[in-house]
Amino acid sequence: METIREAESDELVLRCFSVMHELRPHVGREDFLARVRRQMAAGYRIAFLDEDGAVRAAAGYRIVKMLSWGKAMYVDDLVTTEAARGTGCGSRLFDWLVQKARDLGCDQFHLDSGVQRFGAHRFYLHKGMDITSHHFAMMLGC
Repeated sequence: METIREAESDELVLRCFSVMHELRPHVGREDFLARVRRQMAAGYRIAFLDEDGAVRAAAGYRIVKMLSWGKAMYVDDLVTTEAARGTGCGSRLFDWLVQKARDLGCDQFHLDSGVQRFGAHRFYLHKGMDITSHHFAMMLGC
């Protein structure tokens, strides 16, 4: 049986670690919960797809209000386990996020994707997204 829900308890957040770690390998298990809890204090949420007791896909998102976008859902993290790719789990979680954004009255839905993630780009274009900008970054070396 498959369900999509939000990880609100520490236990559910930690269940999402192994999936999120595939996308964010620099975040160790020992830091994960504390980082997520700090982000949750600023509006971050994790939704995950559970299939037969295993987390197959997870997404971290937040609702933002910006001059450029109005009210929007911004997806920070969207990942399907390597083993579940191509099974539709990511597609179903993506569709759940889009519907959640609509239900929350968002005007737009946004995410960034690393330039090397060609498979993800094909997926996002197939789901009806457009490439609307280049994202620039600068490491500040603290």
